[in-house]
Amino acid sequence: MLGLIRDGEMHPSAAQVADRAGVSLRTVFRHFEEIESLNREIGAIIEDEILPMALKPLEARGWRAQLRELIARRAEIYERIMPIRIAASIRRFQSDYLMDDYRRFVTIERAGLESLLPKKIRDRKRLFAALEMVTGFQAWRRLRQDQGLSTGESEAVIADAVDRLIAGL
Repeated sequence: MLGLIRDGEMHPSAAQVADRAGVSLRTVFRHFEEIESLNREIGAIIEDEILPMALKPLEARGWRAQLRELIARRAEIYERIMPIRIAASIRRFQSDYLMDDYRRFVTIERAGLESLLPKKIRDRKRLFAALEMVTGFQAWRRLRQDQGLSTGESEAVIADAVDRLIAGL
């Protein structure tokens, strides 16, 4: 299923999963008695893949340099998980697990930003909200998918927007 999603099939059927895996439809249903268990399995695979990248300490000194490093790191992570996040987003309103995973992802994004920004920015709620929005996955998805920008162009757009938001601080 993960391979199908990465190939752009946002809502693969059980028949497509069976065909890709080279097993019977019955085997797919027997292995994953319910879709929630399949969602959890995919979530665990993705988490194992990106958690080491996300938890690696930032090396830059100073919050501005760390913010740049965070943007670059998120670009790499978001590019890897984009098809999976989009597919999960489509189905999150029918899945408690996917909704919880979505909320956890947003919380982790927010915490990562809060951890490196100075108090003078965190205390300015609208500024922080704008920075959170610009550096979040949805901005990445729109730039890449809706506007058709390359990864480099998307990262540059986000960095430019952030620079403008923090100019003069």
